[in-house]
Amino acid sequence: MSYFSAITTENETDLLTRKIIGAAIEVHRNLGPGLLESAYEVCLAYELQLLNLKVERQQLLPIVYKGIKFNCDYRIDLIVEDEVIIEIKSVKDLATVHEAQLLSYLKLRGGGIGLLINFNVSLLKDGIRRLKV
Repeated sequence: MSYFSAITTENETDLLTRKIIGAAIEVHRNLGPGLLESAYEVCLAYELQLLNLKVERQQLLPIVYKGIKFNCDYRIDLIVEDEVIIEIKSVKDLATVHEAQLLSYLKLRGGGIGLLINFNVSLLKDGIRRLKV
């Protein structure tokens, strides 16, 4: 990969995460805090599809141990454009365990970008964490 293609790829990823965050803000503006994670998930998936983005919900994530795949019922809330993992929360405060969960999902998928979004806040920007592996 050349220097310029690396910049383009990173800029495209930044643009994608900005679109996702904008869609999340739209959902939060309409629903507000206090609902279940599942409500935010379905509405965010809808908003992202309105932006013509490919969205997968509740994708199973197997564990590979010594070359063998095991289904341990880990599910990724949303994957956008096969590139960005979104982990949705509706909790009083994000904890390090929430970040660890998203980082683990990213590692199991071989790296990438993830957004941890807590909808149970007054101002959504205070509930967003962008993580990279």
